[in-house]
Amino acid sequence: MDAKLLEILVCPVCKGPLVYKKTVGELICKPCRLAYPIKDGIPVMLEDEARAMPAEEEV
Repeated sequence: MDAKLLEILVCPVCKGPLVYKKTVGELICKPCRLAYPIKDGIPVMLEDEARAMPAEEEV
């Protein structure tokens, strides 16, 4: 994931910062508890495509 791209990407729901989880290939929004997938190196920043993170999953 390109570092410059990570600097400008924000959560489409709350406009907050995202955390890149390289091991699972997702961008995580901690406040919304949403995980946005990265497919073929391209972040999919659609709320409908995001995975809701259960409360017990560490962010």
